[in-house]
Amino acid sequence: MDFWNIATLAGGLGLFLYGMKMMSDGLERAAGNRLRNMLNVLTTNRFLGMLVGMVFTMLIQSSSATTVMTVGFVNAGLMNLFQATGVILGANIGTTVTGQIIAFKLTALAPVAIFAGVAIVMFTKKNFTRHIGEVIAGFGILFIGLDMMSTSMEPLKDVPEFVNMLVAFKNPVLGILAGIAFTAIIQSSSASVGILQALAMQGLIDLDAAYLIILGQNIGTCVTAMLASVGTSKTAHRAAIIHLMFNVFSSVIVFALIQCFPAIIDGIQALSPGDVSRQIANAHTLFNVLGVIIFLPMSNLLVKLSMKIVPGEDPQMEERRLKYLDDRILTTPALVVPQILKEVNRMADLAVDNINRAMDAFLHKNAEQVNYVQQHEQVINYLNHEITHYLVKANQLDLPEADMKLNGILFHTINDLERIGDHAENLTEYATSRIEGDIKISDAALDELETMNNHVQELLRIALRIFNDHDTTLTSQVAHIEEIIDEEEDELKERHIQRLNKSLCTPQSGMLFMDVITNLERVADHGTNIAYSVGDMQA
Repeated sequence: MDFWNIATLAGGLGLFLYGMKMMSDGLERAAGNRLRNMLNVLTTNRFLGMLVGMVFTMLIQSSSATTVMTVGFVNAGLMNLFQATGVILGANIGTTVTGQIIAFKLTALAPVAIFAGVAIVMFTKKNFTRHIGEVIAGFGILFIGLDMMSTSMEPLKDVPEFVNMLVAFKNPVLGILAGIAFTAIIQSSSASVGILQALAMQGLIDLDAAYLIILGQNIGTCVTAMLASVGTSKTAHRAAIIHLMFNVFSSVIVFALIQCFPAIIDGIQALSPGDVSRQIANAHTLFNVLGVIIFLPMSNLLVKLSMKIVPGEDPQMEERRLKYLDDRILTTPALVVPQILKEVNRMADLAVDNINRAMDAFLHKNAEQVNYVQQHEQVINYLNHEITHYLVKANQLDLPEADMKLNGILFHTINDLERIGDHAENLTEYATSRIEGDIKISDAALDELETMNNHVQELLRIALRIFNDHDTTLTSQVAHIEEIIDEEEDELKERHIQRLNKSLCTPQSGMLFMDVITNLERVADHGTNIAYSVGDMQA
């Protein structure tokens, strides 16, 4: 195999992977958030979840992407493990569609598809249409890449060493390990099966070796989800473990069945005699469907086993739901604003707790707190949206004058609380930068930040007490603490500039230090706004 063939193989592989990604991205963009909403909402039971996972993966052509997204939903508390298990199992069926498409050998249509897709992208302005053009162009690029790979592999027939290597893959251990390694590297079972089909098109591999590699590919595709679960909650780790267990157990069972009943391979070959590419696609589909049939009824056992493998509990997370409000309360106007107030207080507790935890993450490099804060930030955003919805509805009711005034002030209060939550999220980003970048900050600087944070926490505590008790006699305390914090901001910045001039701190640590100070000062401003709002209620 000369240099030109190697270059053609590499270029073909690049086009193949790029075409697959272009199709996937185009479909996902065309659907917008509807795909994610479908994955998030339509998973009320494991059977429906399996169908959603299958359809979603058929559209975006990546079980890895579906599983990573599922791990993300579980980590955010938007999906539980039982729902996630159904989606993960369905994704393993959906991912086989790419192989079936490749088996149709539509290379002759590839130039037309590229021309049509590019024309649509270049000459249309509507985003949806442009994304469909990307899908069509990606389809053509995929088959051009496949044809280049297949053509470049033709001389390999005459290379005894390569042929012997492929023959060696008929050894179960070598074949499965090869599938695991290759798929782990390119992180796409669909792409690795496609490359296997390209080898088959040149008669370089038969199903006896290919089926072992397919089993390995099913295991190797779990690497992406396992990597995505790093730094997430225990529940999200369990979702990734379920994906790994399903694929490993399915591969072991299929391998055992074929060893006991070799006629299974003969049957797959008989469906498409002489077409090894189609045989590979059919084997991939059959193996994954068989795994789902076996394990879907046992999904509860997979969940329980994952909890044994990843023991312990995550910190108790607030649920993304309203505790004190529903539409029925609107029929009793006198109760509406008091119930809204309870939800606002709940939101306030979350926001203040998030600031405290975010600072703990930054000061002590506590990565677990980062995850906790980010999950609670989603709850805060949810409450902000839902409380606003009820405030608008309350304005349309016949409320007592005092409640109408309070209702108007609460609009501003929840905005301040939401901004406090945003600053907590900013602080976790700085904490992550400090942890991942191993950024050194002097003990003196950390002590200064801790002191400022203590003042901010005290201000927030008094502000919320004023808000809840309507005790304006404490407002002077808030004003005094705010003045201290403002002075601290100027003093700490000046001291840090001096440390930088003496090379006691790095510019990187200096930027983080300044950012933290600025965010803490703004949190104090929002707390002060909340405290002063009580005076507006009584005016």
